[in-house]
Amino acid sequence: MQADLDHIREIEALTRSGVAGELGRLGGLGRDPKVVESWRRCLEKHRIDPAARAEAYIVPDRQLRAHRERSEDLIAIARSGIDSLYKLVAGQDYVLLLSDAEGVSVEYLGDAAQKEVLRQSGLFLGAEWSEERAGTCAVGTCIETGEALIIHQSDHFDVTHGGLSCTAAPIYNSRGVLAAVLDISLLSSPRPRESQHLALNLVLQTTRRIEMANLMAENPREWVLRLAGNPAFLDVDPEAALSLDAGGAVIGMTHSAARLMARTLGTDWRAADQLIGRHLSEIFEVDFGALEGLTRGVAARERVIQTRDGYRLFAHAIEPRRRPQMSVPQSRALPAGLRALAGEDPVMADLLKQAAVMAPAQMPILIRGEIGTGKTKLARAIHEAGRKGPFVTVPCAEIAEEEAALIFGREDKRGTETGLIEAAAGGTLVFEAIESLPQKLQARLVTLLAEGTFRPIGAMKPRPAQARLMFSTVCDPAAAVQEGLLRRDLALRFANAQLALPPLRQRRDLIWLAEQAFSKACGCAVRLDVEAMARLGRAAWDGNFHELTALAMMLDLREGGGTARASAPLVLGAQDLPASIGLFETAEESKSGAVLQRVLDETGWNISETARRLGVNRSTVHRQITRNGMVRRRG
Repeated sequence: MQADLDHIREIEALTRSGVAGELGRLGGLGRDPKVVESWRRCLEKHRIDPAARAEAYIVPDRQLRAHRERSEDLIAIARSGIDSLYKLVAGQDYVLLLSDAEGVSVEYLGDAAQKEVLRQSGLFLGAEWSEERAGTCAVGTCIETGEALIIHQSDHFDVTHGGLSCTAAPIYNSRGVLAAVLDISLLSSPRPRESQHLALNLVLQTTRRIEMANLMAENPREWVLRLAGNPAFLDVDPEAALSLDAGGAVIGMTHSAARLMARTLGTDWRAADQLIGRHLSEIFEVDFGALEGLTRGVAARERVIQTRDGYRLFAHAIEPRRRPQMSVPQSRALPAGLRALAGEDPVMADLLKQAAVMAPAQMPILIRGEIGTGKTKLARAIHEAGRKGPFVTVPCAEIAEEEAALIFGREDKRGTETGLIEAAAGGTLVFEAIESLPQKLQARLVTLLAEGTFRPIGAMKPRPAQARLMFSTVCDPAAAVQEGLLRRDLALRFANAQLALPPLRQRRDLIWLAEQAFSKACGCAVRLDVEAMARLGRAAWDGNFHELTALAMMLDLREGGGTARASAPLVLGAQDLPASIGLFETAEESKSGAVLQRVLDETGWNISETARRLGVNRSTVHRQITRNGMVRRRG
C-alpha cells in the first residue's frame, strides 16, 4: 500500500513542480522521459485520476470480431513472426499481444494454464490498452509516441498494473502509418528495468521482419531495395527496405527505411507523406538505372550504396516479378444487391462486408447517414441478401402518436386492422428517420425488440413479431438521445449493429457512381473526361444521391430523352455540366480521391501518365495517394 501511495505522489509531483523540472529530476532517478511524458498526458489530456484503480477492460465479443476482421491481413502476415518469437520466450512466462492501432489486442499467445489470471490482468485477446483507457502502458504509449519502449512495473500510471513488465514496438504499414503494436509482457519480472532489454531487442527484430514481409507481399511487381549495414545479413535479415515504381520514386517503406530517408532528407520521419514520392536519387548517390548492379548476381560485399549524407550501406535490389507467383485467394463474393451499391471505395467495401455478415441474422440494424446517402437502398439490399418475405418501410416523420395502429394494428369489437408489423411478417420492416417517431411509439418498439412480441391497439394478448427490424437516421444516436429525439433504451438496442454510410463527397467511387447514373439516364454508356471528373470531385453534394439523380435527369433532357445511341461510350466534358457544379481554382485543388482513383485505374497505376493527365507533377500524385490511403490492387 505504501508503494502505491509513493507512486501516486511521484505522479502528482508533475502537476506541482512543472513538467520541465520534473523531467530532469525524474530522469535523474532513472525514469524514462517517455514515461514521464506519458504521465503528463494521462493527467492533462486524458484526465485520469492516479488514485483510481482501473481493472483491465476486455471489449465485447462482437466488437472484438470487428477489430479482428479489420486486421485479418496484418494478422496473417504477422503470424509467422509472432509464432517464432513466442517459441523463444514461451518457457519464461511471457505473453504476446498483437494490438491494432486503437490498442485492442487482436492476437494473443500465452500459457493456457494461466488463462484466467492473464484475462484479469488484461494480457488477453480483446484487451484494450489505449493510453486513454489504461494510462501509461506499453501498447498505449507506443501508439502515442510511435516508438518502441519498455513500461516496467511502476512505470505504469495505474497502480493496478504495477506488477506488469511490458515491452512494445510499433508496426508500420508501407505508407509509414502506424498499423499495429507488438507487445511482450510478464505478470511478474525481476526488479531491474534492464532485465527487459533483451525482450525489447527481440520485439524490435520481429516487428522489422513483419514490416519487411508486408512490404514484399504488397510489391511483387515493383522494385524493392533492401538495405543492411553488414553484407553477411543483407540477403537473409536486412534492416530496412524501400519499394520503388518504374520511375524510381518511393511508393513504400519499412519504418527503419523511413527513419533513414528522413535523416538524409532532413525531414521528420513522422511526416510520411513527405517521404513517399521522393526519388531514389534524392536519398542515395545512385541512379535508378544502377539498380541492376545491386541484384543477387553480384556478391553482397560489392553491393555498396551511399546515402546523400554520407552513410555507406549494402544493398539488395529485387526486380519486379512479371507474373504473380501464386494465385491470390479471392474474398467471399458479396450478394449482388450489396455489390451493386459501390465501386472501388474502401470505406464502402468494409461496410458492405459487415452488411453481408448481418444480412442473415435477426439482430436489429441502424443505418446512419446524411440525407440521400442511400439508407433505404442499403436496407433493401440487406433484406434481399437475407430474407425472402416483404420489404416494408415506415415513414416515421408522417406518423402521429395517435396513429399507433398503423404500425401495431388494431383489435376491437369491430374487427381487426393489420398493422405494418404484421404486413412485414417473414420479411423486413424499416423505420425511416426513427428519431421522428413519437416517444410513446418508440417505447412500444423497445418492448418489441426486447421480447420479440407486440400488442395491437385494444388487444389483450401480445403477438409474436415475425419481421426483422431495421432503422435509419440522419442523426448521431448519442446526440439524438441527448436532444430528446431518441429514447436511450431504444438506442441501446441497436448500439452494436450500426452501419454508417459516408456522404457522396467522401466516396472514392464517386466518378463510378456518376457514370452509372448518367449511363442509366442517357440510355447508353457514359464516360467523363478529366475536367468533368474534376468538377464532380469538387462539388459539395449536399443532397448526395438525390442531387446526383437530379443532375442525371438534367443530362438526360439535354441528350434527347435517353434514346439509344451508338455503341461507343458518350464522353461528357465539363461543358456538359451545369455551371454551378464543382467550380475549382487550381489543378491541385481538383484532385479529389475519387478523381485520382479513376485516373490511376485507367492508367494501370502508371504514376507518370496519371500525373500527365491530371496536370500535376509525380510527387503530387504520390502525396495524394498517401493522403487518401490508396493501395494498388494486385491481380
